[in-house]
Amino acid sequence: MNIENLDHDEVNKFDEIASKWWDDSGEFKPLHQINPLRVGFIKDRVELKGKKILDVGCGGGILSEALSELGAEVTGIDASENTIGVAKSHSKTVNSKVNYIQTTIEQFTKNNPNEMFDVITCLEMLEHVPSPGRIIETCSDILKDDGEIFFSTINRNPRSYLFAVIGAEYILNLLPKGTHDYEKFIKPSELAGWLRSSNLTSKETIGLSYNPITDRYWLGKDIQVNYMVHAKKEGLK
Repeated sequence: MNIENLDHDEVNKFDEIASKWWDDSGEFKPLHQINPLRVGFIKDRVELKGKKILDVGCGGGILSEALSELGAEVTGIDASENTIGVAKSHSKTVNSKVNYIQTTIEQFTKNNPNEMFDVITCLEMLEHVPSPGRIIETCSDILKDDGEIFFSTINRNPRSYLFAVIGAEYILNLLPKGTHDYEKFIKPSELAGWLRSSNLTSKETIGLSYNPITDRYWLGKDIQVNYMVHAKKEGLK
């Protein structure tokens, strides 16, 4: 059993390109482009000011910094040492208040047994770990009753393989080749099952679409490729 629920090949992959996180025209350009959509989706559903937020798999801090700028108290965690180094460095440059820690969610909860959060975000991360269900369960354990949680990942079907792997990595070169493993993509029904078994109630699922001709992303009803889920931990009434 992989106690840390960590794929070291995945961590090494992101270690190697960590320096590119804040180059908005480089490998992480798509994340910079979709970040306003992700932040908008979250802030329209949760009052962020003063909320204690954990950003799981925070990468270089693109989402973490944006949430912090909206008045949230943000902790960002990531398993990649180089990536967290970049996040900390950029945070100092822009005088951000995000607290970055190199760790896994399992190790974080072990080291901080009394930490609880109002909001947890885990975006573009579940498809990079051996057991995404365990990530969701651990997140639920440290989410306060009535807390809000957000996930985003990639659907698993022929269309998502064509768009997210062949199209994005090999034809359009939107992402580095090898970024995604199709076998790790997650069907919405699978994610919904993990949410239910982790005492989380799904509130909304929305799709993220891309037009390569206009180089534009938008949120909508199409969840066949990328999608985002808002769920809540219902407290005892």
